[in-house]
Amino acid sequence: MSADSAPTLELSRYLARVGVAGPLAPDRATLARLHRAHLAAIPFENLDVRLGRPVGLDLASLEAQLVARRRGGYCFQQNSLFAAALRAVGFSVATLEARVRPPGAPAQLPRTHMLLRVELPAGAWLADVGFGGDGPLDPVPLDGTASEQPGDAFRVVTEAGGTIALQRRGEAGWADLYAFRPEPALPVDFQVAHHFTSTFPRSPFVTTLTVQRATPAARETLRGRTLTVRRGAEVESRELADEEVVAAVRERFGLDVTAEDVLAALPTPA
Repeated sequence: MSADSAPTLELSRYLARVGVAGPLAPDRATLARLHRAHLAAIPFENLDVRLGRPVGLDLASLEAQLVARRRGGYCFQQNSLFAAALRAVGFSVATLEARVRPPGAPAQLPRTHMLLRVELPAGAWLADVGFGGDGPLDPVPLDGTASEQPGDAFRVVTEAGGTIALQRRGEAGWADLYAFRPEPALPVDFQVAHHFTSTFPRSPFVTTLTVQRATPAARETLRGRTLTVRRGAEVESRELADEEVVAAVRERFGLDVTAEDVLAALPTPA
């Protein structure tokens, strides 16, 4: 299905979910505004994967979960919904596949991440509301210009052969987050990657509860029972009791889930 024939979402409900009002236009300011608003309002999370529940990528399923039920999701859900919202505003959007490059990975990983390329009159931008706590707060220009953001900086570099890498600047310098090719991927490509990511026994989304949110003030990550909050170079981390995990998921991250589901999604203590 092409972008032009894809279903459109009910934009007003999405905008209410992310807290955006006022006139919108397919321009850089609106793209940046929606990008930050989405990240702040809709957390990255994998509770349904941990609970063994089916996760749909069709637009009706995405609207039902992330908008109506006030839940979150991971990259395929987040960026699929964001792409639909951008198209409803009038943006030209392509969906791309990436290979995540975690520090110390012993081998090249499969293409299990989704990102967006948004075309504007002045050039193309990388948009990604689905990478969790370490992703960019703002869209990143695809011309290689560094994007200075609250507490962070991001850029893309083009490698030999045309592969493009998104990098984040840390204390040790620039480091890769993921790499992708500029060719758009089809919905069926994401269905395959989504099935692998959500069902493969050693997938981190299958093995570990993860809830994350990124705002200009802080980047918050709950992984299992460990809560980590990063404010610029300052990082705080602590272990939570089970009841504190429930409170964090429901109150700190604002997810409309039952305590029973949160506890069931936690890994069994070693």
